[in-house]
Amino acid sequence: MLLAGLVSMKLVICEKPKVAEKIAHAIGRGRADRKSLNGTPYYEVERDGEKIVVVSAVGHLYTLRQGKGDRGYPVFDIEWAPTYEVDKDSDYSKKYLETIEKLAPGADEYICACDFDVEGSLIGYNVIRFACGSEIGSRMKFSALTDSDLEDAYVERGKLDVENALAGEARHKLDWFYGINLSRALMAAIRTAGASYGQTMSIGRVQGPALAILAKKEAEIAAFVSTPYWEAHCKAKETLFGHTRGRFVKQEEAKAALANSKSPGTVAKVEKKEYQQAPPPPFDLTSLQVEAHRMFGFAPARTLEFAQTLYEASLISYPRTSSQKLSQKLNLKRVIESLAKNPAYEKSAKGLLAENRLTPMEGKKEDPAHPAIHPTGLRSGVGEKEGKLYDLITKRFLACFGKPAVREAQKVEIASGSEKYSTNGNRTVAQGWFEIYAPYVKLEETTLPQFSEGESVPLSDFAIDEKKTQPPKRYTAASIISELERLGLGTKATRAAVIETLFKRNYLEGTASIKTTPFGMAVYGLLFKVAPEILDEELTHQIEDQMDRIIDGENERKAIEEGKRVLLGILAKFDGKEREIGFALLSGLRQKESSDSLLGKCVKCGNDLRMIKSKAGKQFVGCIGYPQCTETYPLPQEAKIIPLGKACEKCGTPNIRVVRKARKTFEMCINPNCETKKNWGARPATVLQAKAAPKPAAVQPTPTQLPTSMQAAPPITLQPQSTAKADVKKKTARPARKRTVKKGEAK
Repeated sequence: MLLAGLVSMKLVICEKPKVAEKIAHAIGRGRADRKSLNGTPYYEVERDGEKIVVVSAVGHLYTLRQGKGDRGYPVFDIEWAPTYEVDKDSDYSKKYLETIEKLAPGADEYICACDFDVEGSLIGYNVIRFACGSEIGSRMKFSALTDSDLEDAYVERGKLDVENALAGEARHKLDWFYGINLSRALMAAIRTAGASYGQTMSIGRVQGPALAILAKKEAEIAAFVSTPYWEAHCKAKETLFGHTRGRFVKQEEAKAALANSKSPGTVAKVEKKEYQQAPPPPFDLTSLQVEAHRMFGFAPARTLEFAQTLYEASLISYPRTSSQKLSQKLNLKRVIESLAKNPAYEKSAKGLLAENRLTPMEGKKEDPAHPAIHPTGLRSGVGEKEGKLYDLITKRFLACFGKPAVREAQKVEIASGSEKYSTNGNRTVAQGWFEIYAPYVKLEETTLPQFSEGESVPLSDFAIDEKKTQPPKRYTAASIISELERLGLGTKATRAAVIETLFKRNYLEGTASIKTTPFGMAVYGLLFKVAPEILDEELTHQIEDQMDRIIDGENERKAIEEGKRVLLGILAKFDGKEREIGFALLSGLRQKESSDSLLGKCVKCGNDLRMIKSKAGKQFVGCIGYPQCTETYPLPQEAKIIPLGKACEKCGTPNIRVVRKARKTFEMCINPNCETKKNWGARPATVLQAKAAPKPAAVQPTPTQLPTSMQAAPPITLQPQSTAKADVKKKTARPARKRTVKKGEAK
């Protein structure tokens, strides 16, 4: 047996099973015995006469829960407990924790090899102090899962980064305090107003400011009043020239300018200027999420998921970084040499090596924990989407070593009568790094015809275009992440999850652009009126500053106590206003429901068609013009119906998307007799035409504001959903394990 005769043992704690396997083989110099306990794999390694056991967590094995008390608020009595005891969806983590608990007593050193960030440090620290019953350990720090990186991390391991873990603990506790207490305050208010519904409401110290940013944008769009303007233009040498004045706010002025214009014109000015465009810096997480959304349409959360897969496959460095810098300690030449052996990157990599271009263009952002995201040079098969992201990361890495591109800006101005017209062009003179980063360089290339100053040129196609000013653009999934980073809200790893939570709460909707729903606007409006601190980014900054100063248990307690003090002040503002808040929330919720139910226009009368549920629970489509218009359409049952905002090209009825659990999503028009359904076959027709749609009930108009009498708003009932994860399940049994409780820790 490989480990026979060895006595002392070191226990290496990893964050995920795949990482544990890689670390075991790296530490064991290619040799590791795979074992199993409770059906959970772990690894035994012999190294220089020492026995090393490598185990894995599966993310957080411990989470916070309420220690005692009811589901009211405020509540501050919390404790760490095994995740599987708090969240039934985490049952799978039980066997991993029990495996660590059984192996821990034989160890003389506990080594945290979790991801080197706040979350990874907290995962490892909790395992060491609770599952292993120790406050002492060491730390491996690495940014890539290559054998050389892991070998160095093991040999050069340092003391356990307790201050990093305590900062993570403070963040978790404050997020729990704010999330649970504020969410319970909102839920209590809406129930006070008479609602009985299962949709979760939540708000938190980062969710609040994020919602405020999006709601303010929605308010700007709603308040925007479009105004007309006019633009005059003409053509010279088949090139469009616009009047140098730009926009005319009065049509008469545009017409006068056109009347004063004459052909031929005289070229008054020709300007050409070359400039260099430097290579971009390597990716940090946010810039990667923005670029992946631009190029592939990946949602930020999906980009992080794909990047994590690439990291665990040893193909890229740790993705949760805010750095745009690449240290020479990374042996960048070796990485480029490895990429030169890959046919996809051979030309670019060999070109850089031949010219000895080994100093990268770097950005301003730094991260003391990890370098910018970069390829390791290793090769392995990955999925299609992961492959796209890998190509983007690798080409960006190589491009940052490339030569600057050279561009030429051109401007031509023509005098026409007493008026002046101009046009601009921009073209690439030398490709430089553009060639390396292709096809991800998206630039407008406009090469103007040859013009000479003083030249007489015939002008044609004089015209005026009437246009209207456009409202501000909504945020996209990527641009809101960038905005949160700019404002210092959330962390690089949590921003995407914050936005996803706002979608889950029905505060937001949309895919290409993010719209704040009427319900989200109601929540924002109420919080702005009652407790604007929840929406204030400065509050989050103050808490973040407190956490940045955590270096020991005392600083941690100070940060938590200050956060609790501020929170209690906010909660006090809800006293006596629950009913007012609740009715306003109901009004917003009704508007959201009404908006979601509208499908499009009725082909018979032109009124709106909307989804209706019968008393028997069946859903169908009816006209809001009932009883004058009795047009109805059937709908698939036990399915989520999503309006597409467009009419069928064949019959003019609205198109919808049908989403069914464990079945394929599809789109269709709601007319069962539409020409588009001729080739559908028996099953869809049976589903759609099995029952005639019942007559719709009279449609009541949805109020756009609260009634004068709050009592006039009737209660509503929605279908119950799964229990909110924000409401931590109450358990009386404490974890049955040996543990050393840190001084000042919540019991």
